[in-house]
Amino acid sequence: GLLTRLQTSAATTRTLLPSSSCSQNIPSCLWKLGRLNHVAIVVPDLEKALSLYKDVLGAQVSEAVALPEHGVYTVFVELGNTKLELLHPLGEKSPIASFLEKNKTGGMHHICIEVDDIKAAMTELKKKKIRILSEEPKIGAHGKPVIFLHPKDCHGVLVELEQA
Repeated sequence: GLLTRLQTSAATTRTLLPSSSCSQNIPSCLWKLGRLNHVAIVVPDLEKALSLYKDVLGAQVSEAVALPEHGVYTVFVELGNTKLELLHPLGEKSPIASFLEKNKTGGMHHICIEVDDIKAAMTELKKKKIRILSEEPKIGAHGKPVIFLHPKDCHGVLVELEQA
């Protein structure tokens, strides 16, 4: 009767639906996005910012580390499920110095997302016309290879991909 027709119809519908990866519009890739590693915030006064997160908010905060290759000092604030990266200029030619010239009080600079294969990600993103801001990955603050994607290709957000 009616129940048999509904069961048959449901079975037919299931066989006609695309696989779960297609139905979620997730392309099949040689690489995968992982977790949000950190959100980077440029700060004009590193000691003040460090004190806010450590002394006022009670967060676990790392020591400041100089990264001359990137022209920054970094401090990581642990948040349980991710981190904040506080960035401060290191030297006159720091890209962070030019950011602070435009944004005197600082602000969000980039997000960092982990990937399982940074080289495969680079290859596929270039094919998809996403600009990468360096020819090769650089070693980032966590000692792992990183690349940055052009913000104009990522809806106004500077995206850092880090090898997991």
